[in-house]
Amino acid sequence: MTAHSALVDSVVRTARTHPWLTALVWRDRTVSYGDLVDLAAAATDRLAALDLADDEPVGVLAEKSPEAVATILGVLRAGRPFLLPAASLPSATLRELFGQAGCRHVLSPRDTLRLPDVPAGRVPHGTSFMLTTSGSTGLPKVVPLDAAAVDRFVAWAGDRFGIGPGVRVLNYAPLNFDLCLLDVWTTLSRGGTVVLVDPDQALQPAALADLVARERVSVVQAVPMLFGLLAGPDVDPGDARVFPHVEHAIFTGDTMPARLLRRLPTAFPSARLYNLYGCTETNDSFLHEVDRAGPLDGPVPLGEPLPGVDAAVVGPDGALVDGPGAGELWVRTPFQSGGYLGAAAGGDRFGADPSGRPGPAWYRSGDLVRRDADGRLFLVGRDDHRVKVRGVGVDLAEVEQTLLDHPDAADAVVLAVPDALVGSRLHAVVHRRPGTGLNSLGLRRHCAGVLPRGAIPETVRVVDAPFPRTSTGKVDRLAVRQAHLTSGLPEGA
Repeated sequence: MTAHSALVDSVVRTARTHPWLTALVWRDRTVSYGDLVDLAAAATDRLAALDLADDEPVGVLAEKSPEAVATILGVLRAGRPFLLPAASLPSATLRELFGQAGCRHVLSPRDTLRLPDVPAGRVPHGTSFMLTTSGSTGLPKVVPLDAAAVDRFVAWAGDRFGIGPGVRVLNYAPLNFDLCLLDVWTTLSRGGTVVLVDPDQALQPAALADLVARERVSVVQAVPMLFGLLAGPDVDPGDARVFPHVEHAIFTGDTMPARLLRRLPTAFPSARLYNLYGCTETNDSFLHEVDRAGPLDGPVPLGEPLPGVDAAVVGPDGALVDGPGAGELWVRTPFQSGGYLGAAAGGDRFGADPSGRPGPAWYRSGDLVRRDADGRLFLVGRDDHRVKVRGVGVDLAEVEQTLLDHPDAADAVVLAVPDALVGSRLHAVVHRRPGTGLNSLGLRRHCAGVLPRGAIPETVRVVDAPFPRTSTGKVDRLAVRQAHLTSGLPEGA
């Protein structure tokens, strides 16, 4: 089995030397470090009673709670590799993922489930967490992370954001999301306090604001959606809150809209503001600190590579883009996975150095970036979001951003339907801001003033209900497609 990581040793040391320190805040409960390690011991004991081979992985399936955190800690303390998927996934998907990872046993805070049709699997030696990708465009991929890589990330994040005893860090993401490596595990490794957001309140602005204020949170890391709930354009001016205790406000996982970014300096008057970029496969790789003095109107750069991170921009022809230009972002980080497990293993996402030098594998992010004359990188789209319309390449992300530039649009998804005649036909679904009269005609006129003709969606459906999201907070594009396309045709505009 994997040796204890530095992360686990740090948590146990805090429990031994300062057992009264608060580790977790959950609803109306506080859980001390001493109590957390005691809870974790039960999971470790349950593992010891199973017929597990060395390095055989287990599954962990748990909704957010102190008991769920303790279960994960108990598995970590046992040195056992484990797959941690979203508990909300359909049962058939969960079974497929556990099968791909070779998990015969699945632990929850209360039970241990045996999967009789799953053979015992083996994972790369040293594996600790096994996370999954979002699955927003298909079956999630299994991403194994080495314990040493996790320790390196925890060391960087703890130092960079000043996390230690007395520092209270908000955890908004589900426990299976890679953001928790900072929110939860870096915080616990440094003796800080994790303030867990109840998923039942994750979309309630007043409850979220009360929690951040009441618990005097110092560090907030989350997808832009959370910052929108706390300070966004849809927050009634009479309900606007200020959070003076927040020292670091970190947005990640999605593009930060300019109209929301402009509100952050007022809502977080004492905070340093950051854009943190990374992928599940590599963990974080770029950090940009936003100049609070502005201007705050343009897109936010990815920032500088983290220590030890290598990055390259590769053009469509496979050649390196050294100066200004655009291409796919390739990265190599000290925190990354060695490659997927299961059905996705052996794909082309992990590969050799694009310059041909020997060394560890690089990861093809699939993110399209642009480098300007000053050397700054900006995210412009996804390689799997590019389609052809009448022979012309169209980036769906750019069309979505154009729709979002309309002041009454809260969210947008552009769906491409294959067509034998024109290549693809584009259909947009837009969630309008409450109380506005936004309609499809107005959006089409808006697009016509910005986009080339081939990039204007053929149909635009305006809806009042927020889009479904994956467990990581991203729009669930498959669910949107299933809800608004029937047999490849829109239900209506």
